[in-house]
Amino acid sequence: MPNPVVKPIPYRDPAAAFAPLAKHDMAILLDSALPGPQGRFSYIAVDAFRVIRCSTAPWTVTVEGKMRAGNPFEILAQEMVRFEPTSENLPVPFSGGAVGFFSYELGGVLETVPPPKGASFPLDMAIGLYDTVAAFDHERREAWVIAHEFTGLSRPSAEARTTHLVQALGTALPLPAGVTGVWHAETTRGEHESRIATTIESIRCGDIYQANITQRFLAEIPKTTDSYDLYLRLRAATAAPFAAFINADDGLQILSASPERFLKVDAKGDVETRPIKGTRPRGATPDQDRALALELTNSTKDRAENLMIVDLLRNDLARVCEAGSVVVPVLCGLESFPSVHHLVSVVRGRLRPGSTSIDLLRAAFPGGSITGAPKIKAMEIIHDLEPAARGPYCGAIAWLGFDGAMDSSIVIRTLVRHETTLVAQAGGGIVAESEPAQEYEESVTKVKPLLSVLEASS
Repeated sequence: MPNPVVKPIPYRDPAAAFAPLAKHDMAILLDSALPGPQGRFSYIAVDAFRVIRCSTAPWTVTVEGKMRAGNPFEILAQEMVRFEPTSENLPVPFSGGAVGFFSYELGGVLETVPPPKGASFPLDMAIGLYDTVAAFDHERREAWVIAHEFTGLSRPSAEARTTHLVQALGTALPLPAGVTGVWHAETTRGEHESRIATTIESIRCGDIYQANITQRFLAEIPKTTDSYDLYLRLRAATAAPFAAFINADDGLQILSASPERFLKVDAKGDVETRPIKGTRPRGATPDQDRALALELTNSTKDRAENLMIVDLLRNDLARVCEAGSVVVPVLCGLESFPSVHHLVSVVRGRLRPGSTSIDLLRAAFPGGSITGAPKIKAMEIIHDLEPAARGPYCGAIAWLGFDGAMDSSIVIRTLVRHETTLVAQAGGGIVAESEPAQEYEESVTKVKPLLSVLEASS
């Protein structure tokens, strides 16, 4: 099998490079819009040679539009093993494989939980398989287009695909147009605080230790509104290391500014997850900002909230990792983002021989930081209290390389658009020490940058 074509291209903002491609079916930008240790690489994936979609429950899976019986995770694994990487000497961790999203409700495929409430969106999974990607290294300020040759595919040559993508990439970041609109909370403040109080009572009764309770905001926007314009506005308001734009077709687009890694595994099987629990807003002055950060790091409640999820994720990773390999090198570390401070922990492990990145995804999905502990009981309470299915929100966006590597985000700080409806959602982990009014305010702090993409109607 021939080595891939690796063509260096001028380094640029990946959001500018992606702009001419944003309306293509299954066009995906994985955008490290806040470069740093967790946001070194960005990727553009277009022209999928195979698309796997899963409609909402009862789950129906299609591969290239043809029905396929089975579990969507298993079908993805079956498709992935058909292809093998052709070189280990590539400049970036991902050069081809699967890219897309998994909705929160797909947890019902893996665990026995109540069936989803009425579907808010038409798809619970949309994954493309890509043999050609554009990749950007923000640390080295270098970029490439990489194309693989796989037997059994009726595709233009790797050289031709590389040339085509190089010519299609943009060079300048477009100026997003203003979009007016009015957000409406799906529930009142009182209703949301009542759900939090009910959760606290479940904790005090011993049913759970923690549950992540969220609220939604909805707006109607003109059909002509450009979703990528909205993404650029979101990106400007709150840059994030795991940002993403996905045009999933069926009128569905995902505009994410997630700060949270879900699961990462390299080609050697080393695993990392970075749960976020604990939030404070950024201060208006340097002194106020430092005071808020210190308040967060010293908060017994927020540290306890984080520790519970660390324990849950240690158990999830242990299902597929070598005995004794799961460790916690960072517990409740402070990380600061444009609009908030967070407590972030790091859990690492090593996959057992024979286990794959998809096995890891199945073992830990949906992420403990957006469910609670114990996970299944927390998901039952979430189902009882939240009025609608979450959809892509609180699911995962991921790339999965043909070489077995993977990186993924928790889909938080995210807008989901379906046709003319735009949805923003935010929440937080509820523990025994939580106060409903404070938890409501924390969710508002998290959602404010999302709501800012729409300008108030005059």
